[in-house]
Amino acid sequence: MENIDRLIKSSQEEIIQSVCELIRIKSVKSDKMQGKPFGDGVGQALEYMLEKSKSMGFETENASGYAGHADFGEGEEMLGVLVHLDVVPEGDDWDYPPFGGEVHQGKIYGRGAIDNKGPAVASLYAMKVLKELGVEPKRKIRLIFGTDEESGWEDMEYYFRRYPKPELGYSPDASFPVIHGEKGIQIFRLLQDLKADEKPIQIIRLEGGNAPNMVPDRCEVELAMAENIKQMLGNALDEFTKKTGYKLHLEPKGEHMVIKAKGVSAHGSRPQKGKNAISHLLLFLAQCPGLNESFKQFATWFQEKIGLEVNGESIGCGFEDDVSGKLMFNVGVISATSATLSMTINTRSPIGIKAEDVFDGIRKELIEDVMRLKIDEIIDPLYVPKDDELVQQLMKVYRDVTGDLESKPITIGGGTYARALPKGVAFGALFPGQDELAHQKNECIAIEDLIKMTIIYAKALYVLAG
Repeated sequence: MENIDRLIKSSQEEIIQSVCELIRIKSVKSDKMQGKPFGDGVGQALEYMLEKSKSMGFETENASGYAGHADFGEGEEMLGVLVHLDVVPEGDDWDYPPFGGEVHQGKIYGRGAIDNKGPAVASLYAMKVLKELGVEPKRKIRLIFGTDEESGWEDMEYYFRRYPKPELGYSPDASFPVIHGEKGIQIFRLLQDLKADEKPIQIIRLEGGNAPNMVPDRCEVELAMAENIKQMLGNALDEFTKKTGYKLHLEPKGEHMVIKAKGVSAHGSRPQKGKNAISHLLLFLAQCPGLNESFKQFATWFQEKIGLEVNGESIGCGFEDDVSGKLMFNVGVISATSATLSMTINTRSPIGIKAEDVFDGIRKELIEDVMRLKIDEIIDPLYVPKDDELVQQLMKVYRDVTGDLESKPITIGGGTYARALPKGVAFGALFPGQDELAHQKNECIAIEDLIKMTIIYAKALYVLAG
């Protein structure tokens, strides 16, 4: 075990280079291609990691571009480490190129640095070190590379229909010390048909957000109106922004006017950490004079039932339990034309609450015969007791490496691949007290932390694989 630290530290430059190279691959989900079901960038990232694994002497397999794995050892039982190579869209206002993989002030910057490319590379080098030390694990270690974690888990559905599930394992895709519980996840849309009328301001186009599991940092609406109405709109917006401090900006677009809202992105499981550009814009439109009646009806409803709330209190799903706390509610994406409106919402429900209870509560608060709820995705919660051997072994490794004897196993609102295993938890990669930068601008990972987590993962594999 003592040689693990030395070997990993001696490989530091190689580990950094691998993380940077992987970040430079823009693995945002895109149009399906032959052998690349989630687009070219995601496919390239999978191929990169499989080639890197093969060059280290591991047996690899590509599951038709949906996922892949690298194996170490020959044991009959299997220990799984599940990582993902896809990333959310980059968003705006980065200080460094989001797909540059650049090092500044001891940190590697880029989309995916912490979520989840840095930890994926750390996991691979953890296996490499054990192999170099001649460790012969009693359990086969399988590092599984997922490619659709941020969108819908179609990768895991495909992969585990064709390959056996490891009996136990972890996903390095959350926080240290050990995540023994994860809230349920629901993604759904609220839909409404819009009608033209004689009001002086009409909706032409509304769009905002990048993904359901991101707090939107942008939203804009294009409005049609007579020339003599534009000054009235500008005055109303000025008064609203002075009162609220929201970053809303009005500008002409041909004969139309566009209002742009700028927010602050955050992970959808922690909406309180961001500033929701969609919410800010809709709150103005709810009181905008002369607005199309059917859209005004929606915006007014939004103001009353959602507004800036992040726990779903007014929309009928403000649930809470003692194990995992309050439900989290994030308005992630919106789009509308003059005829239709769609708003995508991501909720993270307490472990003890059923998804249908969330939907039932929301349905009761919708405008009857006007609004519709369409379910896109449901992911069940995860729970492993704190005294389970898996949790206790990982806690011991974490404490031995870090010296942190105060931190205890926790539950989170985020969702990881640990849910795909018969027994799994999330283990890292964010250290206690650090800012959460996943899904935000300037996502980065400190090199010191990258090396420390590689040591932790190597020692965890040594212990869990026997």
